[in-house]
Amino acid sequence: MSLFNRRRPSIGLDIGSSHIKLMELEHDARSDRYRLANFGMAKLPPEAIVDGAVMNTNVIVDAIRELVQKHRIKAKDVVASVSGNAVIIKRVNLPQMSLEELEESIQWEAEQYIPFDINDVNIDVQILEGASTDPGQMDVLLVAARKELVNEYQSLISQAGLRPSVIDVDAFAVANMFELNYEVPDRTVALVNIGASNVNIHILRHGVSAFTRDVGIGGRQFTEEIQRTLNISYEEAEAMKVGGDEHDRNAVVPEEIEQVLSSVGESLATEVQRSLDFYLSTSADEGIGQVLLSGGAARTPGLSRAIQNQTGVPVEIVDPFRKIQIDERAFNPAFLNDVAPQAAVVVGLALRRPGDR
Repeated sequence: MSLFNRRRPSIGLDIGSSHIKLMELEHDARSDRYRLANFGMAKLPPEAIVDGAVMNTNVIVDAIRELVQKHRIKAKDVVASVSGNAVIIKRVNLPQMSLEELEESIQWEAEQYIPFDINDVNIDVQILEGASTDPGQMDVLLVAARKELVNEYQSLISQAGLRPSVIDVDAFAVANMFELNYEVPDRTVALVNIGASNVNIHILRHGVSAFTRDVGIGGRQFTEEIQRTLNISYEEAEAMKVGGDEHDRNAVVPEEIEQVLSSVGESLATEVQRSLDFYLSTSADEGIGQVLLSGGAARTPGLSRAIQNQTGVPVEIVDPFRKIQIDERAFNPAFLNDVAPQAAVVVGLALRRPGDR
């Protein structure tokens, strides 16, 4: 989860349920700033990835290849990420020990926290320095991902002619993006990434990971509900979800569509509220200071307002390009502004390098 590690160039690759996003960032050592070198998106058909499961390998591999060719990407190392119910993230309190000792004993420690067979998961850990107030104890972030899912993503990348070098977690990628672009506040912040089929909720307390949860709903539910209500195609429903033109964020939303968006938005907002309430009930934290929304569904009409009303917490939509240098001759600022919330994960992935922790 570290930033500013200056190893060989790598590609951030976000394989989402609705789009594949690819990004390459260049680092300027003198200013310690990043410059956007490459960014591309490819839309996937709704049946390519369903509930996090890859259903059409060829379509995804072809989309990755086309993005690499179109943007003339030379780097081969890829940083990708996974999420959903095949990923478990736990913050656990353990006796003080070195990282080497922790890595030797974590297989045994992890069994009590992971609902999968320990032999079926890849495990990683990070010591949260200074997070524990108990003498002789330390807080550790334990991450487990089912090997089947990790192997599947590695295979997709390899078949596209690239090298899978790091498999991260969506929630941590968004946290990397946040750390680069925003001042780490004294208050607690909830990073809520709303993808097509999954919502990642990641709470940072003083910049340190305090709570994560994945909820199996997302932007696709809005589209499917519109599709059912109006008996139209998925593509038509997707366009109507954002007012008839997916590039016109100010378009008027018909009343019938507004009712559907409001109903699904309330359900999603309730899930966010439940997660925040659960975190607050199990921690000594006094409250959440802000919710930052990202993901393809972040700008769904009325959604940010619904979350703000439900939680009573100020809501803002993130700008992952906020502190990244952009050559406006090479990249259309209007396009970047339009897709910015969708780019949160891929920006966080592009910041990583092989060998980072």
